[in-house]
Amino acid sequence: MFELAWPWVFLLLPLPWLLRRLLPPADSGDAALKIAFLAELETLAGRRARAVLPGWRQQLPYLVVWLLLLFAAARPEWLGEPLPVPSSGRDLLLAVDVSGSMDYPDMQWEGEEITRLTLVKHLLGDFISERRGDRVGLILFGSKAYLQAPLTFDRQTVRTWLEEAVVGIAGSETAIGDAIGLAVKRLRERPAESRVLVLITDGANNGGEVEPLLAARLAAEENVKIHTIGIGADAQAGGLLGQFGFNPSLDLDETTLRAIAEQTGGQYFRARSSEELEAINDTLDQLEPAAQKLTQARLAEALYVWPLSAALLISLLLVVARLWHTQLQHVWNWKQRP
Repeated sequence: MFELAWPWVFLLLPLPWLLRRLLPPADSGDAALKIAFLAELETLAGRRARAVLPGWRQQLPYLVVWLLLLFAAARPEWLGEPLPVPSSGRDLLLAVDVSGSMDYPDMQWEGEEITRLTLVKHLLGDFISERRGDRVGLILFGSKAYLQAPLTFDRQTVRTWLEEAVVGIAGSETAIGDAIGLAVKRLRERPAESRVLVLITDGANNGGEVEPLLAARLAAEENVKIHTIGIGADAQAGGLLGQFGFNPSLDLDETTLRAIAEQTGGQYFRARSSEELEAINDTLDQLEPAAQKLTQARLAEALYVWPLSAALLISLLLVVARLWHTQLQHVWNWKQRP
């Protein structure tokens, strides 16, 4: 279907005529005989001297050029058939703990021991890539909380920022309350039914300025749903130290994480291995589906290049014709010399 995006541009159609009527004639710069009493002669003749306009045939090419320029400025476009576009309008923020304890290598990935943050990068990166139709953002927190990537449809960029995160970049402590507070600040301007925060940590709140439960209360007031994930292996799965009764997840404050989730209408998950974290991703996809409804969009093909090219071609032909006529006139005048 053909359409003009800016049809109001054609209101400029009489602009050249108005300029011709309102502006004074341009001085050609050629020598001319000036008569001091020209005004008296015009009065005696009973009319005003007017500039002689070219005939309509001489003006027609310029009128065509002007119409083509207006047509191009009106943004002609060809709209294709309506296509379904998945759109949920969901705004999903991910808050990832990058404190010093996230460097502990008690996770397994393809038979190798890796750190907690590395596992989060592997599995949460896939989770980000599959959030088609959602705005996704990333918060990294340690002693302070920082917005690493604002809410955006560019999921690949968010995943890249997550993969480039390093342990200790935000400090060695864990400011869970500050991370929630920052998320509320960023989500409060979004639609109330689409505000979701997924918070991943392996410890307890021991830094920052805001208490986690107070931040959770503020989140509940702003309709921000928080899903919390506690990551870290149990004592029996903690490698060599686990065999001697050392619990690598001793610092994990599950009570607070569970209370945060319950207070905001979310859920708490425990990730002790890569399999459990992957299952949590699948559960989150079911709790917060990435596509709620379908909208329709048309692909628009811009057509302004055709009238614009035609105007340029006619303008070049007019210039060539004018130069050719001038050259022929000079040749004729030279031949007429005695």
